[in-house]
Amino acid sequence: MKAPAMPSPSMKTIGILGGMSAASTQTYYRPLCDLTRHRLGGLHSPELLIRSIDFAPIAALQASGDWDAAGDILNANAKALQRGGADILLLATNTMHKLAAPMMDGVTIPLLHIAEATATRIAQAGLTRPGLMATAFTMQEAFYTDKLHAAGLTPIIPDTDDRSTIHRIIYAELCRDITTDDSRSAFESIAARLITQGADCLILGCTEIGMLLSQANVAVPVFDTTLIHCETALDLAQVLTNP
Repeated sequence: MKAPAMPSPSMKTIGILGGMSAASTQTYYRPLCDLTRHRLGGLHSPELLIRSIDFAPIAALQASGDWDAAGDILNANAKALQRGGADILLLATNTMHKLAAPMMDGVTIPLLHIAEATATRIAQAGLTRPGLMATAFTMQEAFYTDKLHAAGLTPIIPDTDDRSTIHRIIYAELCRDITTDDSRSAFESIAARLITQGADCLILGCTEIGMLLSQANVAVPVFDTTLIHCETALDLAQVLTNP
C-alpha cells in the first residue's frame, strides 16, 4: 500500500546564523514560532535551521579589527546553512552585517538584510528621523547608516559618551544575559536625549537592546530590529513558497 503523501510545507526554510550573542539569538526563536502560529493557526511552526557559533572568538576579532577573519567564519557558516537546506538566510545580529558581502561570497540563497528591512518599515510608517542605539560599530560606521540614508531617512546618532555607554552595556551585560535597573535607566535617558535632538522614532539597532527598551518605556515609536527581521523573514518565506 502506498504511504500517504506528507503535507506540503507551509513556508520555505529560514536559516539563522546566530550566537553573536547567544542572548540575542534566543529572541529570534520565540517570535518566529508565535508569528507562524498566528498566521497559519493550529500546530504550525516555522521551518528553521540554526547555526549558533561561539561569540568569544568573534568578539575578539571585532576588538582587534580583524574583520577579514570574522568574515571567513561567517562565510563558512552561511555555506553550511545553504548545504543544510536553508532557502533564506538571517544573520541574527546587526553589527555583523558589516560583513554581509564577504559572508555571502559563493552563497546563492538570499540574505534578508536587517537594516534594509528596518528602514523599509520606518519609511512605510511615514517617519524620517530615527534615533539609532546600537554597538559602536553600527552607530559609527557607514555599513548600517548608509542603508537608512538609502531609504530616505536621516538617522540621529548618540553623542560620544552615550555611544560608549551603550556599547559597554551591550558587551558587558546584555550579551551575557544580564539586565540591571541602572542600565535600563541609562538607556531610557539616552533615548530621551535622542528624542530631544529631533528623533521621531527609535531603532533598537542591536538585537539585545530589546532586553532593556520597548514601546513601554520610550516616548516615540520603537522599531525592534529583531522583531522586524522575523516578520519580514516569514513574509519572504511565504512568498517563496507561493510565488
